[in-house]
Amino acid sequence: MIIYNETFILEDTVEQEWLAWIKEVQVPAIMATGHFSSHQVLTIIDSPNDGITYCVQYMADTMEQFQEYYRKHLFQFQEIHQVRFAERFVIFTTVMKTVD
Repeated sequence: MIIYNETFILEDTVEQEWLAWIKEVQVPAIMATGHFSSHQVLTIIDSPNDGITYCVQYMADTMEQFQEYYRKHLFQFQEIHQVRFAERFVIFTTVMKTVD
């Protein structure tokens, strides 16, 4: 399984707006692309960063599914996020593979 992880460090003032938008708009739109089989939203309890840290993880069955999402959709979704929450977050992304 391939896990695409987006880690967001948010300003405290935007947390509730961001979390509602992620759960109600962004995640459903990304899942609707059909490239991921599941997702989860997590908060990091002991983050060393200023602000609030969340991870949004999307699970794809194959690397090809993730790569197709990357080619067709990733930059569009990142742009939408940037426009909506400009200057109020930092993002780090990671692609991981489960170990059998």
